[in-house]
Amino acid sequence: MQSDDFIRFTAGLRDLGGQRVWSLMISLFGDLAQGKDDVIDGPVLTAIMNMLQVKPEAARVALHRLRNDGWISSQKFGRISQHGLTPKGRTESAAASPKIYALPSASDQDWQLVLLEDSNADTHAHMLAKGFISLTNRVFLGPLDAPASDGALGLKGGNVPKWLPRQIEPEGLRDHYADLLETLTDLNAALPDPAHVSPLQTAVLRCLIVHNWRRLVLKHPSLPRALISPDWPGLACHALVADMLAQFPRPALTDIMRQQTVA
Repeated sequence: MQSDDFIRFTAGLRDLGGQRVWSLMISLFGDLAQGKDDVIDGPVLTAIMNMLQVKPEAARVALHRLRNDGWISSQKFGRISQHGLTPKGRTESAAASPKIYALPSASDQDWQLVLLEDSNADTHAHMLAKGFISLTNRVFLGPLDAPASDGALGLKGGNVPKWLPRQIEPEGLRDHYADLLETLTDLNAALPDPAHVSPLQTAVLRCLIVHNWRRLVLKHPSLPRALISPDWPGLACHALVADMLAQFPRPALTDIMRQQTVA
């Protein structure tokens, strides 16, 4: 695909909120170079940032920040710098990946209601970390296999009343999911056959999809399907994200580097 066409097609994803450059880089490295020995050459990273419409100075500042934060390490070999995730970066990327890349079918699971003896900020945070969402101060809902706090009363869920999913819906995220769904739907209709999308463009496309999905899906627990409203835009968004990532598989770093060498 011509570069100008690709940049025009992906403008909607770039225009969505939350496009901090350092966060885009986390999405990029987490998707493209999460392996222990994976590195992105400086010219390849520059080409990706250019196609993301990120200014060189902004990219340098973001890279500097991630190095200072212990996320990315850089080494120079001759005139070429190579950048890769640190052990910390790989660990945190690996921890988030199951939720980011989970197939929609993963939500087809039983659920439970958990009643705590009491609740405070610490127990509330603990329950959220275990995959539960709060219904009231002491009542939480989540997957049946999620471990609750010691001493909690767990009851297997059955039929879900219609009002319940809307009451536990992640606050303030419905419109953001709807915006992402609309943008992805338009993009999916406009993109050509994956065979006509270069490895570099595929890396950029996946980065934008993963980034915009990641910034929403990591903000709330992943609930069983029974606890999600049928009209929740996150459901259709999840299906489309999974479909598009499957249509455009992760390119090999060597293929991107080979493309840059030829160019």
